Amino acid sequence: MSPRKLLFYTHALVGGGAERVWARLASGFAARGDDVTFAVDFEAAESLPMLSNAVSLQVLPRGHLRSTLALARVIRRHKPDVSLSAISVSNLKHVVAAQLVGRGQRAILSYHGFFDSEPELLSRLGYRLTPLLTRLSAATVAVSESLCDDLVGTFHALPWRTHTIHNPAAPEPFPAPLDANTLAARAPLVVAIGRLVPDKDFVTLLRAFARVTHQGARLMILGEGPERSRLQSEAAALGLLPRVEMPGFIEDPGKALGSARCFALTSRHESFSLACVEALAFGLPVVATDCGGPREIVNDSSLGHLAPVGDVEALARAIDACLADPGNPAPRQSRARDFTLAKALDAYDRLIDATITHRRAPR
Repeated sequence: MSPRKLLFYTHALVGGGAERVWARLASGFAARGDDVTFAVDFEAAESLPMLSNAVSLQVLPRGHLRSTLALARVIRRHKPDVSLSAISVSNLKHVVAAQLVGRGQRAILSYHGFFDSEPELLSRLGYRLTPLLTRLSAATVAVSESLCDDLVGTFHALPWRTHTIHNPAAPEPFPAPLDANTLAARAPLVVAIGRLVPDKDFVTLLRAFARVTHQGARLMILGEGPERSRLQSEAAALGLLPRVEMPGFIEDPGKALGSARCFALTSRHESFSLACVEALAFGLPVVATDCGGPREIVNDSSLGHLAPVGDVEALARAIDACLADPGNPAPRQSRARDFTLAKALDAYDRLIDATITHRRAPR
């Protein structure tokens, strides 16, 4: 059987979770023998190392109109069996481009975040047009059941064309097995990962950590963003500067996770959470806010604790409990294996084949 021609599209290979996922999926299909092209609106380096040399990278012209027209030309020239896009603004442009060349029913859209986490006008417009976009394309993917329910219930996506496929978040190579005694013997370090933006709500994490009573507890926040100054000021006001590190964006957080005793996530909204799965892969107990996707990942008490969004006291108690008794890493590492690249590729594979075979994804 000849290899399928696949086109992946998103705005750029920046350091966000959706962009990393899209690069891994494109590379995974190329490794399975498909002919894969990856189109972006502009060049970026953060997630580029995740894109295989076997994938052809196509940089479109700058500007939304010019890049949309250029994407249409790429689709017409390559005639991919299926084209796939990630994030709201790219979905909107993808549908327009595919319609211009009569290939809308070979287009698969994917949503990776909630509407409230999308600040840009075109991204919000893409959400508002969800009922139309799901009618003009073959299928729509949400990265969690929570996001799928939101797309269907709030934004009126066609339910029979909307599918949940969890992100490939388990790191490769997978971390070595960890035993409970080794984890409990580590320094009481709490690690958090994410862009320093309001929606990640690291202010709440700092306020919760200020109430943690475990002797010698330290906090490391990995990430970069516009809230750095505010967070540093908050840490200083809480008297936390000697116990809080903010080293910035780190391409591979494995070293930090491999030395931590606990992981914390305090987002207001989280459609999935790659970081939660990464933490589980390293055997860490996860303390997370019940903000969407994390409840589907941390679905058993052996994996960690869920707290209400913004509840400083509940988060502090959960972190203290995990530092005092981090528990058994085995079920966490087992759970993380539910989110491997191979499983995500298999799920997308079925959707792609259904789209090719039926011209549109079946109900």
